[in-house]
Amino acid sequence: MTAPSTTESAEPEARSAPRRRTFGPAAATALVMGNIIGGGIFVLPATVAPYGGVSLVAFVVLSVGAVLLALLFGKLARRSPVTGGLYVYPRDAFGPFAGFLSAWSYWTMCWVSIAALAVAVVGYVDVLIPLHGNHTLEALVALAALWLPAAANFAGTRWVGAVQVVSTILKFVPLLLVATIGLFFIDTDNYGPFNASGQSVSGALAASAALLLYSFLGVESAAVSAGEVRDPERNVGRASVLGTLGSALVYILGIVAVFGLVPHDKLVDSGAPFADAVNSIAGGTWGGTAIALVAVASITGCLNGWILMAAQMPYAAARDGLFPAPFARVGKGGVPAFGVWTVAVLGTLLIALNYTAGPDTTFRVLVLITTFTGCVPYLLSAAAQLYWLAKGTRERIRPAGLARDLIVAALSFAFSFWLIAGAGYAAVYQGVLFLFAGIPVYVWLRGRQEPADASA
Repeated sequence: MTAPSTTESAEPEARSAPRRRTFGPAAATALVMGNIIGGGIFVLPATVAPYGGVSLVAFVVLSVGAVLLALLFGKLARRSPVTGGLYVYPRDAFGPFAGFLSAWSYWTMCWVSIAALAVAVVGYVDVLIPLHGNHTLEALVALAALWLPAAANFAGTRWVGAVQVVSTILKFVPLLLVATIGLFFIDTDNYGPFNASGQSVSGALAASAALLLYSFLGVESAAVSAGEVRDPERNVGRASVLGTLGSALVYILGIVAVFGLVPHDKLVDSGAPFADAVNSIAGGTWGGTAIALVAVASITGCLNGWILMAAQMPYAAARDGLFPAPFARVGKGGVPAFGVWTVAVLGTLLIALNYTAGPDTTFRVLVLITTFTGCVPYLLSAAAQLYWLAKGTRERIRPAGLARDLIVAALSFAFSFWLIAGAGYAAVYQGVLFLFAGIPVYVWLRGRQEPADASA
């Protein structure tokens, strides 16, 4: 299969052994959509309500940026259609150290996010089965939410894809009902002021966008698992764009509907905005139960996909000697089993910390830096594409294709940079420290690898 005109100078990654590709276009698209839309959609309207209608504009801006990233990853996947995309792209362009930093940063974001999602399940389960504030029961629910998707990963990538498709359908049907039927019940008086923050419009836009950054992490899912996707040169890009567009559509329509169904002063203090929106449409209180069921299915499916992502990235790096060797071991089902075990154990430790320590815990600090650690690989991948475009020769690049790909790569780089800046000073500071904490691991692995290469 031929690569696009702007990137056909490079061969697919040769060092990765051929693997059975089990994700078709539908499963790959479901993986992207399922990873983008987790539990956040159920609380986001209330989170950004204090900023007013300007937060809807922030969603549109983020949606455009996410589509740009999807296009970028589709182009890069044509060059290197292998597992661990966001690690492979910087490594091929800038060398092993850049690849390691990307893999370490992304892996950190994954296992911290997995623990946070598992904890998020507890609030929705409490609506279905009251836990009465019992921390032991809450911890057990969070652990079950973590380990059940991990078990699906141990069963193999075929099961992961099946669970992802089913959970994506379960979450999208009711969300789309709210986002479509709810539009006919909108009361424009409920929207409140366009800018309710008291800041300038640009300041409110940036502040609300900073809260929404985490909502689009996952656009890279198909690229990270390209080694599992059939015909990745074609399907990774399509799945990334379609999954991102579908997620953005649900996000925007859902929040427009909720903003118009729930009065602004009530929405600001709402703990279950979608449940309040359903109640305003149909009356009664059954909306909370229905949305809680959807939320549990949504987050479980999201965890299913993120656990796979958290295992795939170090798998690719370990094959090059840039992560500990056990991460390269693949189980019978085609999933890097050691990587799954590792993120599940680390997530368990964070959950235990969350339910035994006070509110200002290390767990909460780590959650704040997930946006930063997730955007570092985006930035490096965009830089890698710019590098390959600059390196291309006139005979191999069509002017129209060069201009298009250059615009996508440059805007993706700028968007990623904006996301990192929007994470805030504290998150960037903490994230940089956590990122550099991986350097001793790299030094140790490279130090052991180079003497072996020399003796060989």
